[in-house]
Amino acid sequence: MTNAELSPLFFLAMACILAASRVVGWAARRFLGQPQVVGEMIAGVLLGPSLLGWVAPGVEAMLFPPELKKILYVGAQLGVGLYMFLVGLTFSREEFRLNAGRAAAVSVAGMAAPFAAAAAMAPWLIAQNGLFMPQVGVAQASLFLGAAIAITAFPMLARIIHEQGLAGTRMGTLSLAAGAIGDAGAWVVMALVLASLGAGPAVAVKAAGGGLAFALVMALVAPRLLAPLGRRAEAQGMDDGLLTLVLGLFLLCAWAMDACGMHAVFGGFLLGTAMPRGALAEGLRARLEPFATTFLLPMFFTFSGLNTQLQVLGKLDLVLVTLAIMAAAVLAKGGACYLAARLSGEDNRSALGIGALMNARGLMELIIINIGLQAGIIGPGLFAILVLMAIVTTLMASPLLTLSRRFG
Repeated sequence: MTNAELSPLFFLAMACILAASRVVGWAARRFLGQPQVVGEMIAGVLLGPSLLGWVAPGVEAMLFPPELKKILYVGAQLGVGLYMFLVGLTFSREEFRLNAGRAAAVSVAGMAAPFAAAAAMAPWLIAQNGLFMPQVGVAQASLFLGAAIAITAFPMLARIIHEQGLAGTRMGTLSLAAGAIGDAGAWVVMALVLASLGAGPAVAVKAAGGGLAFALVMALVAPRLLAPLGRRAEAQGMDDGLLTLVLGLFLLCAWAMDACGMHAVFGGFLLGTAMPRGALAEGLRARLEPFATTFLLPMFFTFSGLNTQLQVLGKLDLVLVTLAIMAAAVLAKGGACYLAARLSGEDNRSALGIGALMNARGLMELIIINIGLQAGIIGPGLFAILVLMAIVTTLMASPLLTLSRRFG
């Protein structure tokens, strides 16, 4: 397609994406009691081959040709990275320092149990034709599936915490901190899998070393370097020059994490945690949050939905695989995080809430399985199963959190 043909098609496609996101998001809030973002995730799947491509394949092919998917991908990465920067602005550094030990315990438990479950299931899944690609061995399948089960819906987690009024609380901060630690570990494991499939050991070393170095700089050095920006915002307000400077820093941080093999979301989130609070943080959220959540994030959900074909799950053998993965995901991740929180001193209500929040997959799951599909690790069948697992576990989070606060 020429640029002249692509431009009007992009406008039309985005109008359809925004309309679907609003309608399904409203329905999710009205009838299911879910956050808007959960409805947007479902809308992305409905716009792909699972519904629109099945009912009207010509319409889907016209709206989302291969050239447009590349634009959606770039916009999606910008949207999710910027959203996590905004999440970082609400992250309580003081609460994290007070609860770092508990967060680490919850995170380690939420990684160990899923990887054990994945190791037990991997030989059986490899025997099922087409779930993993032929070049993938048992160890690689175990690591990838473990990362997919262990991942937490970091952006979704933040959105649910915000909408439930838990932002800045001990439970909210502990869950966010545990999710950040666990997801960083899952990305290092993902780098190891890619390295073992031919990318080379340097990929894993760069991801682990680069991610750790970046996190240390953001935690120990960046807050002092960024402090003058906060003083300027307090004195002069949030002007365009300051906004441009912060956005430039965000783009550099997103690039740094992408370049070292982690993901842009970590660059955005860690920069947000290092930013001065007060007028600067409030001004940035007021200027950026509506556009990031309303326009950019739906692009990511749609891009993932275009790769999802839920029809393949109609086969009996895949139904059994789906149920097994779903059970392993809920029991291993949610159950382990609940037990770790209880053993760390949390009361039953808080531990149940943390287990419910950590069990959600959402955005991060979609990111990691998209990489797995594009890298030739998994096939369309397992991709669809993991998309369904991401949707179901994310749908479970808010009701379980409400129940835990009421009856825990």
